[in-house]
This record gives sequence, structure tokens and C-alpha cells, in this order.
Amino acid sequence: MSEKYLIFGATGSIGSSLSEQLKNSGNDIHLVARKETEVKAIADKLGCSFTVADVLEENFIEKVKVDAPDIKGIAYCVGSIDLKPLRMVKEEDFNKCMKLNLYSAVEVIKGYQESLKKNKGSVVLFSTVAAQRGFTNHSIIASTKAAVEGLTVSLAAEFAPNIRVNCVAPSLTKSKIAEPMLKNVAIAEGIAKAHPLKRLGEGKDSASLAKFLITEDSSWVTGQIIAVDGGRSKLS
Repeated sequence: MSEKYLIFGATGSIGSSLSEQLKNSGNDIHLVARKETEVKAIADKLGCSFTVADVLEENFIEKVKVDAPDIKGIAYCVGSIDLKPLRMVKEEDFNKCMKLNLYSAVEVIKGYQESLKKNKGSVVLFSTVAAQRGFTNHSIIASTKAAVEGLTVSLAAEFAPNIRVNCVAPSLTKSKIAEPMLKNVAIAEGIAKAHPLKRLGEGKDSASLAKFLITEDSSWVTGQIIAVDGGRSKLS
């Protein structure tokens, strides 16, 4: 039996694409998402197991471990877009964003640390171009994802040589959480033109890199934050 990869946020544009890419390459996968109808549809299509769990709820990781006790890798494809000017930002905004993007990722990694160590596994986390490049109204998500980048390099050092930890940093990607922004055609076109490659990201763009990082194809790569952003962080 092939080794199992655990994908959180499996119903999102990146998570669903990663699931499909891994499965099509002959890997065993287990999907985790909070909406049963959506995750079951993807799991049925791909012929894999799944768990319905909300990473904002207490002890969610125990529910996942019952269904998938032993794994080779984790992709935490969970994200949010919470854009507000600082005068409107509340402490609870930061708390929720940190819980979703950082604290729950830590709980997942802690919950599977021994399994990952035994299997010489890999962890892939997700940041954003906004953690390194300043954008208006991004104080909540940029601060939170910058913490994810700090977690990446810290754990890569702590877990070496047994577990690799890397991070993908996308720019704006066509997805359900980006839909409120992108449904305005003029805004979507303007954001696309702000990228040197003149288009928005697709789920498969970041998923392809995540697939490389979570598998043995990247066996000598750890502690990296890699941009998948159409050149926006460096060239525009």
C-alpha cells in the first residue's frame, strides 16, 4: 500500500487540485474539510477516505487521527482573506485568523509529529505574497501568514533530519474565498495586470509546487518559503 498524505482544506481550489494530482500519481490520500457534502463529492470522485472536521473547533485533530492514524505527509491548505483598514481591526479578528492559519496548523503537526518522524515525512504550509510585500488593508492576514513563515523555518530546523517543513506563498488565486473580490470584472482584471505574468493564479499552480514539496521528489528541500505569485513579490 502506498503512503498516505493528509490534506486539510481539501475542498478549496488548491487543496482539491493537490488531492487530484497526488491521487493521479498513485498516492494514497486522506481529505479533511468542514463541509461534508463538498468533501464527500471529491473523495467519491477520487476514491479516497475523508474526515469532516472544522479546524476552528476544539480537539478537531483527535477526530482526524481516528480516521488517519499513520501518515507520510501533511498539506495544510487552509486560508482566509480578511481585509480591513487598521481602524476597523479588532483583537478578535486577529485571534480568529491566527487560530485558522497558525494555531490549528500547529495542532495538526503536533498531533502527527511521531508518525511523520517515523515515516521521514513532510509538511507543507501556506503563506501569502502579502507577508513579504506590503498591501493596503492586509494587516490581519499578512501578520498571520508571516507567523506561518516563521513557524516553517523554526520547525524545519527543529525537526531535521527526520521531517521536512516547507511553505508555499501564493498571490491571489481564483477560489471560493476570493470570489467576493473577483466577481467584479474590473477589479479582477486590474489585479491580474498587477502581476508580471498578467493573470491571476489557479489552484493547480500552487498545488503543483505543494505536490513536489510533500513527496520524495523534494527530499533535499526544507525550510523554504517559495512564492507562486506570477512574479508579483519580486518584479512588480
